[in-house]
Amino acid sequence: MSDPQLIRCPSCGATNRVPLEKIAQRLKPVCGRCKTPLSAETKPVTITDATFAAEVERSPVPVLLDMWAPWCGPCRMVAPVIEELAVEMAGRVRVAKLNVDENPATAARFHVQSIPTLLVLRGGREVDRIIGVQPKAAIVQRLERAAA
Repeated sequence: MSDPQLIRCPSCGATNRVPLEKIAQRLKPVCGRCKTPLSAETKPVTITDATFAAEVERSPVPVLLDMWAPWCGPCRMVAPVIEELAVEMAGRVRVAKLNVDENPATAARFHVQSIPTLLVLRGGREVDRIIGVQPKAAIVQRLERAAA
């Protein structure tokens, strides 16, 4: 049996373990605490300076945080890979995006000096950093190490 997917309840914030087999069977999981329907995150979560603690530091799984800006050409090149990873690694890694122009405090906290910068965080602490455009396989390999 494979590892369960961890899904945070949007209503009460409880972390729920949902077997991947049930998701594959298209069963609709509900929160064990408040019975609210749960859905796996299949798109990157938008993070701001204000939501960083709740969305990243309290995440039950490692977070891939894409530090980007809309005017950055390389950031737009890596964006489709980030979208794919959000779907492929749902439940094992949370994928998030932070616009460095709109959220300078978090960018300064992690000393981001060039973009795109991909941070791999566990419990809000940086465990790996990928700078610039990298092949998808290289990003996946580094994420697998953090998710293990």
